[in-house]
Amino acid sequence: MLAPRLSIDPFDEAFLADPYAQHQALREAGPVVWLEPIQAYGMARFSEVQAGLRDYGTFCSGRGVGLSDFAAETPWRPPSLLLEADPPLHDRTRGLMNRIVSWQALKAIRPVWQERAEALADRLVEQRRFDAVAELGETYPMLVFPDTIGVPVEGREKLLAYAAAVFNAFGPRNAIFDRGNEQAGDAAEWVAKACKRENLSEGGWGMAVYEAADRGECSADEAERLVRSFLTAGVDTTVNGIGHMMLAFASFPGEWQKLRERPHLVKRAFEESLRWDSTVQTFFRTTTMAVEVGGVTIPAGSKVLLFLAAANRDPRKWEDPDRFAIDRPLGGHVGFGFGIHQCLGQMVARLEAELVLAALLKRVKSIRLAGEPKRRLNNTLHAIASLPVEVEPA
Repeated sequence: MLAPRLSIDPFDEAFLADPYAQHQALREAGPVVWLEPIQAYGMARFSEVQAGLRDYGTFCSGRGVGLSDFAAETPWRPPSLLLEADPPLHDRTRGLMNRIVSWQALKAIRPVWQERAEALADRLVEQRRFDAVAELGETYPMLVFPDTIGVPVEGREKLLAYAAAVFNAFGPRNAIFDRGNEQAGDAAEWVAKACKRENLSEGGWGMAVYEAADRGECSADEAERLVRSFLTAGVDTTVNGIGHMMLAFASFPGEWQKLRERPHLVKRAFEESLRWDSTVQTFFRTTTMAVEVGGVTIPAGSKVLLFLAAANRDPRKWEDPDRFAIDRPLGGHVGFGFGIHQCLGQMVARLEAELVLAALLKRVKSIRLAGEPKRRLNNTLHAIASLPVEVEPA
C-alpha cells in the first residue's frame, strides 16, 4: 500500500507560524504520509512516532536528524556525537555525558540555581508587567547554565542565536535558515572557541568532559564536540520551554489557581506544558532497511519526519489534547524525544523550569497576557519571540 500523498510543506512559514492548524490533517491522513514538497515520509500519530523514536536500528539518527542525508551529503558541521550518532558510538558518548549531568551534579548546583530563581522572581513580580521570554525564559537559563558549563563570560549572549541557527539547519536551506544564519553572525565562531579546553573554567561540566578524555573515555576532538552539544541542547529548548509554560498558564488561568492549591504538581505542570506546546516540533530519521508501518512500506534509505508535537496532541492518546491540564495523567509525552536519543538537556530543563515555577508560585496570585504573543519562526522549534504578561502579586 502506498502512503497518502500530501501537499503540506512542514517548513512553509505559514505552517511554522501555526503548526497545530495542520497537525490534525497529518494525523487523519494515515499512520504514514508522503510529503510532496520535501520528498520525504512523515508520521504524526503518537503510536508511530514513539515507535520510530524507540527503534533506532531501523530509524537511525547517524545519517542526520534533519532533512540532509549524511550518507549522501557532507554535513555543514561535524555531526553531534549524541543526537546524530547511533550505537555503539552513541552508547559510549551518552554514557560519558550522563555521568557528568547526573542527579548528584544537579543536586550540588540546585541551591545556587534556586537562589537565582528566587531573586529573579522577586524582581519580576515587583515590576508586575514583563516579557516572559526576554526577561524570564531567556534571562534565567543564561543566569545559571553558562556558569555551570564554564564558558567565558564575554559573548555569552551569542549562545541564543547559535542554538537557533543549529535547529534551523535541521530543515531545508530556506529563507528562515538564511535569516537565522545572518542573525547568528559570528556566534558559531564564538562557540567553537568557547568549547576549547583552554577557554573553559575549572570545575565546570565542560572541563569535566576534557577530564574524561584524559582518562581515555573519549578523544580530545570528541570532547570539544561534546561540549558543543551542551551549548546546543541546554539553551534554546529551555528558553522556549519556560516561555510555553508561562503561555499555558496565561491561556488557562484556572490551572494557575489549581497549582496554587496543589503546589506538589509543579513538576507535572511543566511536563504538561511540554506536551501541550512542544518546543521541538520535529526531527527526521533515516530508514536503514525497508520497513512496514501501518500497511505502508517505507523503502530503505528514506527520510522520515517525525512530528513530535502532533504526536503530543494525538486524540488517540490524549483526552481533550488541546487543553492544558496540570493534573492530566502524563503517560509519556515525546516532547524530549524518546528512547536512547532523548534530549541530553532534559534534566537541566526540568530543574530550571521547576525552580522558576516554584519561585513564581509563592509570589504570584494570577498571570494574564498583557499583549499578543509573537512567534519566532524556526525550522525545528516552536519558538516565542515575545510574551508580554502581567502578574498579580500574591
